[in-house]
Amino acid sequence: MTEEVQRHSVQTLLFRSLKRTHDMFSYSQGSLPPIDERVESVKKAVKARDSYSLVLDKVKLSKSKAREPARELSEAIADTAEAGAESAIMPFTGSGAVVPAQPNTAISLAAKKASSMPKPKWHAPWKLYRVISGHLGWVRCVTVEPGNEWFATGSADRVIKVWELATGKLKVSLTGHISSVRGLAVSERHPYLFSCGEDRQVKCWDLEYNKVIRHYHGHLSAVYSLALHPTIDVLITAGRDSTARVWDMRTKANVHTLTGHTNTIASVISQAAEPQVITGSHDCTIRLWDLAAGKSLATLTNHKKSIRAVVFHPTLYMFASASPDNLKQWKCPNGEFIQNLTGHNAIVNCLAVNPEGVLASGADNGTLHCWDWRTGYNFQRLQAPVQPGSMDSESGIFALTFDQSGSRLITTEADKTIKIYKEDDTATEESHPIHWRPDILKRRKY
Repeated sequence: MTEEVQRHSVQTLLFRSLKRTHDMFSYSQGSLPPIDERVESVKKAVKARDSYSLVLDKVKLSKSKAREPARELSEAIADTAEAGAESAIMPFTGSGAVVPAQPNTAISLAAKKASSMPKPKWHAPWKLYRVISGHLGWVRCVTVEPGNEWFATGSADRVIKVWELATGKLKVSLTGHISSVRGLAVSERHPYLFSCGEDRQVKCWDLEYNKVIRHYHGHLSAVYSLALHPTIDVLITAGRDSTARVWDMRTKANVHTLTGHTNTIASVISQAAEPQVITGSHDCTIRLWDLAAGKSLATLTNHKKSIRAVVFHPTLYMFASASPDNLKQWKCPNGEFIQNLTGHNAIVNCLAVNPEGVLASGADNGTLHCWDWRTGYNFQRLQAPVQPGSMDSESGIFALTFDQSGSRLITTEADKTIKIYKEDDTATEESHPIHWRPDILKRRKY
């Protein structure tokens, strides 16, 4: 049995398809459905409440407060209205005074609020007074010993050098790493120097014999940063394998492996109070860690670019972080955001703070900025001079630290030198005034 297939012309099929499309989308052809005014009013009310709830609440509150004095004025206003005066409506200003309304005159509802931003403390500018040469590669890290007599630097030439702080003379060179040395720390309670590097090694040096006495094995890639806990014998290291590892200093046991970051951890710091460990990573996040549990307490995602440095304030319960977008200050223990420090338009590699509230930041382009910690005022910008024989591109600052007194600033740089800065004794508030303009300063909070 054969079925007859009805064939239509192309024009007929095309017409039917157009008609079907027209019927389906007829609303978009101008025949819109009728507007339900009640639905529209509800929609506008919901939007207004969602966007302006705080403003609406304040308006209602101010209206309720103004209602009482307004009653007393209503009779006088009614009398003047009957008299046919043009300026009959007398707006209530909130202070009990009646101001006649003038035609085409804007009435200021609230006085301009005075700036509540405090004026920054005056700090003497810093000046370069010593350049130390001796390394054969980029100088990547620096640490000052607790007694403030010497400091140590680690370099891409695989050597750790110990220098006298007062004279800048070389005391000893320590060899043992087989790749660039990236982190150094001196213990306050033991004669130990700890170092880490791109060779995945973490070493403990006995400074009485200048020899390595312990190795801490476990990292799967380069180790970029290390920190010593101030009160317990614990060492924290972090690096390119996206983990921070907590070591028992004496037994070399890997107590915790702090996982959670998704990219290189560039900086790790430790303090006695909570959070005892903070890490900054190239994944644009800062993590606060519970050292006892080995777990993350909080993750701060405010930065938009990779974080290369974090530092604790020596006396305040705060810390700062550095990223190419800006520097940020935070409050412990929960990592509450305080303020942005903007103006350092470069990759910031390092931070340091002294007890006087001077925050120093060093960048890849050789710029050194000094900030007032409390207000975020950038009171000085320095450009590190490149040493003869070096290229301008070798002007990056990789690490910096204040000495134990806070009166000397030591920087390590890409031109293979160590530079030491001190405060300018001849400077005064008159010769270096504070250019503080809070009216044009805008703080971006995000």
